[in-house]
Amino acid sequence: MQHDKILILDFGSQVTQLIARRVREAQVYCEIHPNDVSDEFIRSFAPKGIILSGSHASTYEDHQLRAPQAVWDAGVPVLGICYGMQTMAVQLGGEVSWSDTREFGYAEVRAHGHTALLKDIQDFATPEGHGMLKVWMSHGDKVTALPPGFKLMASTPSCPIAGMANEDKGYYAVQFHPEVTHTLQGQAMLTRFVREIAGCRGDWIMGDYIAEAVQKIREQVGDEEVILGLSGGVDSSVAAALIHRAIGDQLTCVFVDHGLLRLNEGDMVMDMFEGKLHAKVIRVDASALFLGQLAGVTDPERKRKIIGGLFVDVFKAEAEKLKASGQGHKGATFLAQGTIYPDVVESGGTKTKKATTIKSHHNVGGLPEQLGLKLLEPLRELFKDEVRELGVALGLPPEMVYRHPFPGPGLGVRILGEVKKEYADLLRRADAIFIEELRNFKDEATGKTWYDLTSQAFTVFLPVKSVGVMGDGRTYDYVVALRAVQTSDFMTADWAELPYSLLKKVSGRIINEVRGINRVTYDVSSKPPATIEWE
Repeated sequence: MQHDKILILDFGSQVTQLIARRVREAQVYCEIHPNDVSDEFIRSFAPKGIILSGSHASTYEDHQLRAPQAVWDAGVPVLGICYGMQTMAVQLGGEVSWSDTREFGYAEVRAHGHTALLKDIQDFATPEGHGMLKVWMSHGDKVTALPPGFKLMASTPSCPIAGMANEDKGYYAVQFHPEVTHTLQGQAMLTRFVREIAGCRGDWIMGDYIAEAVQKIREQVGDEEVILGLSGGVDSSVAAALIHRAIGDQLTCVFVDHGLLRLNEGDMVMDMFEGKLHAKVIRVDASALFLGQLAGVTDPERKRKIIGGLFVDVFKAEAEKLKASGQGHKGATFLAQGTIYPDVVESGGTKTKKATTIKSHHNVGGLPEQLGLKLLEPLRELFKDEVRELGVALGLPPEMVYRHPFPGPGLGVRILGEVKKEYADLLRRADAIFIEELRNFKDEATGKTWYDLTSQAFTVFLPVKSVGVMGDGRTYDYVVALRAVQTSDFMTADWAELPYSLLKKVSGRIINEVRGINRVTYDVSSKPPATIEWE
């Protein structure tokens, strides 16, 4: 099926991915590409509309952060956001100036001119009847002269040109960020641009996508065999379910159990894939190997690298056994990975030196070449929320697909300092009690459980001992910290204000039921500056 497409050109902003997420939420397919793609690429991509992202840069610096000429020649609507507005202004004959007043955070913007983009979209009206928008700003420079043919679309007292439009050409631009959740009508604006102004059909729907993806996999694989490294995470699980739906027994999954999973997680993975989906799964118990290699290592980045490297080594050894040989053995010729779209964007950005390298623990880049296998990445066009939607549509249980993310290094980075089996066993049990009680505890205001109200929750092992009292005796045992996080988008996270009664129940159960833990703390570090992960 040929989808209507939006092209997003990335000028280096960390929120570019969020633009794409919002476009996808409007059920329109889009892709992010660096701003310096060729004119030929834009023509062959054939977008129905183009969005220019934000950037950390200034338009008057000596650099290449400009939109290609083909953007203006394509004859399709263009939306500039923040820096995207500034480069649109400069390239089309307007002016951008340095400002000694930077704007970062909440702003109220007045809409002007009744443009197609903002018509009837507002948060409130002033007594004079002006439509106002509550938005999020993040900029230093600003447009100080409109390009020829443009009219004013929005303003604030400190940013007189906060939006501009040339409706004859379908060009619109805003100085604020409609992609972040702080801009309350941002989704409505982006949906208006892609669905109405650019005229895209809303044909990007996960339930319908299964048939399309299955067909693609069958065409790519034919009658050959595939191996997949199953980590137990959401991405590899959904990839396995999708590939299995397409080719059945031509798929073999290798599940590397590194001994750092949550309680019973390995059994759950096996039960789901072997028991319910009837997929071929090889479970490799490598816990002794991983714990042996981690002995004495305290640095978190070293731990990550060891876990990621060993995962690849173990998988490689298993894959070699399953690979097709020249002796007529019809084995696997494809390696499947659960790569999702943010991984693709970030690794692409890294190659072009326009993104910082992500700390990936399971990125098996290079493995296909090392093993002499072809690569199959059936999720590479999808964001995480789409992967989850697809997983449920494929019949995976929602509690498996929507469970809190846990990184590939698992308990390895939830144990501060050296990883020991004793610590991992204690932490696993404490963590399971925390998760169980989050699932049990309902918030009366929303009717949801606290597990559903948090985006991440886990327990951290602190290798220090504290005195506790049990009856008439004193004990001297370890401490764990609980962490629960709520997110509104991938930029905005904070600690969850869990009810005291819930924390009381969890701590009581952990201290009573897990012999070896004496004290439970609750982590109230905000993000930023504290990261989501403890290390």
